Amino acid sequence: MIVSYKWLRDYVKSDLTPQEIDNVLTFSGLEIEGIEKIETIKGGLEHVVIGQVMTCEPHPDSDHLHVTTVDVGGDRLLDIVCGAPNVAAGQKVVVATIGTKIYTSDTEFFEIKKSKIRGCVSEGMICAEDELGLGASHDGIMVLPDDAKVGTPAKEYFHVEDDYAIEVAITANRSDATSHIGVGRDLVAAYNTQHGGNLTLDIPSVDAFKQDNSDRKTEIIVEDTENCPRYTGLTITGVKVSDSPEWLRNKLSAVGIRPINNIVDITNFVLMEVGQPLHAFDADKIEGGKVIVKKLPAGTMFTTLDGVQRKLNGNELMICNEKEGMCIAGVFGGEKSGVKAETTNVFLESAYFNPVSIRKTSKYHGLKTDASFRFERGCDPNITVYAIKRAALLIKELAGGTISSEITDIYPKPIERCRVEINYKRIFALMGKEIPVDTIKSILSMLDIQVESDNAEGMTLLIPTNKVDVTRECDVVEEIMRIYGYNKISFDESLSSCLSYSRKPNPNKIQNVVGNYLADNGFSEIMNNSLTKSEYYDNNADFDSKNNVVILNPLSKELNVMRQTLLYSGLECIVYNLNHKILNQKLFEFGKIYRYNPEQVENDDVTKRYFEERHLSIFATGSEIPENWKLKAENTDFYYLKAHVINILRRLRINMGRIVAEPSQSKYYVSGIDLMFKDNCKVIATLGKLSKETLKRMDCKQDVYYADINWDLVLKSVPTKDLTYTEVPKFPEVRRDLALVINKDVTFEQIERLAFETERKLLKKVGLFDVYEGDRIEQGKKSYAVSFVLQDTEKTLSDKQIEAVMDKLQKTFETKLEAKIRS
Repeated sequence: MIVSYKWLRDYVKSDLTPQEIDNVLTFSGLEIEGIEKIETIKGGLEHVVIGQVMTCEPHPDSDHLHVTTVDVGGDRLLDIVCGAPNVAAGQKVVVATIGTKIYTSDTEFFEIKKSKIRGCVSEGMICAEDELGLGASHDGIMVLPDDAKVGTPAKEYFHVEDDYAIEVAITANRSDATSHIGVGRDLVAAYNTQHGGNLTLDIPSVDAFKQDNSDRKTEIIVEDTENCPRYTGLTITGVKVSDSPEWLRNKLSAVGIRPINNIVDITNFVLMEVGQPLHAFDADKIEGGKVIVKKLPAGTMFTTLDGVQRKLNGNELMICNEKEGMCIAGVFGGEKSGVKAETTNVFLESAYFNPVSIRKTSKYHGLKTDASFRFERGCDPNITVYAIKRAALLIKELAGGTISSEITDIYPKPIERCRVEINYKRIFALMGKEIPVDTIKSILSMLDIQVESDNAEGMTLLIPTNKVDVTRECDVVEEIMRIYGYNKISFDESLSSCLSYSRKPNPNKIQNVVGNYLADNGFSEIMNNSLTKSEYYDNNADFDSKNNVVILNPLSKELNVMRQTLLYSGLECIVYNLNHKILNQKLFEFGKIYRYNPEQVENDDVTKRYFEERHLSIFATGSEIPENWKLKAENTDFYYLKAHVINILRRLRINMGRIVAEPSQSKYYVSGIDLMFKDNCKVIATLGKLSKETLKRMDCKQDVYYADINWDLVLKSVPTKDLTYTEVPKFPEVRRDLALVINKDVTFEQIERLAFETERKLLKKVGLFDVYEGDRIEQGKKSYAVSFVLQDTEKTLSDKQIEAVMDKLQKTFETKLEAKIRS
């Protein structure tokens, strides 16, 4: 929000510079983002003075030039060559001396220098109106009254004052500071408290307001009191719409508002003065003489002031007459009902609208206005009458007219000041410092927070209705501290500590371990928005659209649901990189997925209707390693991805003996596997090659391998006991191999499991080092070459022990797997 320095001084009389105001406001919680100097006249009339033409003679070498001597109050007269036809001796004139910049546009200028014009010295320029920006006339030089004092700076003579635009960062909770008076209130409170000043806040009086007659009453009907808790209006007749006076145009221009006409400018002036949006209607265009506040049916077309025809969604609050809508309440006016040059009768609106309703309407139609900016933050519901009186008095002053109706104020359920009790001990504990109670009362008084009652232990306060965020004791502490000054809180050198218990295993530490592992192996971490587009889940066999968590007020149609999987957001990154010729990609992401269970009825626990879970996604596409002269680049494959998934689980010491691999039922894989726990059948990871249909949906033209790991289940499965270490065995390992001819449907996982079940003490490792199908292998069979590593930690194994173990393993395979030893 832009605050005018000059305008602010109308309410806070002080000699503070803009930079000093910046310092005070920033330390009171209103951050100043920038200060820009505003010149009402470009160049500010620097080096321009009032002078008197002492002599005026024709130029010896020109028919239209004159050679003059001009007194500008200096030690000597200046020689100036002038081409104006009306220049004459004795005139009081405006002189641009050497060093003056004459602007020909906002950015272009020329500088007055000492020069010779056709042989005669010229030490300045006698100026016309348009040359200095004081008017549009170029008929001749400006001739001033005889009482103009020679040597007076032109800036002082013409009362030219510079202004400064102060840009204040207004956060969503500071609706009380969305006006010059609101900012002034903070300035007075902070400066007086922190610097011992005695500034006061002067709020314009409206005591002069009175009703002139009752000739033009406009009936007001509020049908939707929930979204319009208060509506105030009155009618003014016989106004003359014209340009605003210079002072009003300058004030509005200083804060970035384009002047339109005196009526509209007054409503904008009051908006920026007190923070209450107003709207002026042409009273003669209010059909039926009734103003009706209601909603119109969805699909209704409405043309706004900018000439754009908009389709209503049925949720907008509208200001209507008997026949049609006139204004989108609190957001934007209508094309037909606005005040124009021919308007003579005006209906003024000053209302309080539901902030949520205004926010939704503004967002839906993409309309950001000064009014919606304030309404959606929560205007003061108890200032509407003051604001309408202030505007009415200004209209009578600047546009004439008479107040032809009483103020109609529809306010069925008045909004009272919030009552907050504070305890001195508690607030001092929150502050970290005890400050005098009198100082606290002074701060509260300057912020218009009333003390209803007080005692030795605390106070009961009445919070003004413009401070919508101050509802608790801690909120009051924040108000006190920002005015008192956070920098006044000192810190002692004592150190306090306490014992704390941290969850084991530490989720953050585990995530860092896995993240570092993947990064060390060439993977890049990505972070995607949890919001995504609903069309990904339309006609989706794996993720039903009925399980979407739908956003009620989406930022856009592209971000209208919460993601059910990390798959599509990751593929978006891959496709983006492929389009930028990055063909080899290895990515991973930690993130949450969200689902809605429509089968749960509305009165059930909300946690049953909504589900969220943390997952880890891993993507691989292109080559495993960069192309180089020594190693042939090979495309990534299923086994590459599987190796990293297994390594992650092993790195976290998850018991791999509990996990089995089963074919995945997910349709987004060509062929995928589920890694699940045998005891509870919970899937801890799913991985495989993505199907052509899935890639086509994302417009991805390169094979992608994808793993989805249930991270919440991983965290539950990580052992809580600390890692223990054992010494290196003193006795050697022994390896023996078996070539097993088995049925094609037998997996290595079955062989490995049977082996460890058969020999639990001596068997340490089982490995598969060759698979063969072909000659001398009968149909429906395959050959597995399996290695077995045996070791005894207490002694060296004998050949007899080794043979006994291998015989036992061979018989187990023959019995349970129908295996034969390949000769």
